[in-house]
Amino acid sequence: MDNGAMNSSAEIIDAGFACLVEKLGIINAERFITIINREGFDYTEWRRTLFDNMTVEKFEEAAVEYDRSHPYTGKGKRI
Repeated sequence: MDNGAMNSSAEIIDAGFACLVEKLGIINAERFITIINREGFDYTEWRRTLFDNMTVEKFEEAAVEYDRSHPYTGKGKRI
């Protein structure tokens, strides 16, 4: 998938599930999705709460450090 192209919902779901399976295995990927659906999890609200008290500069610093210390080595497609 091209980073600049619009992806269909099916392509995004397929890529996301592939990432989950790669990191969690098929059983735990299925469990993760079940938990998210059952709990009515709101990812946006969760992230907002996590970063509410962080300045943009601190966020950028943390993101750069994370990227540096966790280089992407997976088999999942970047979209």
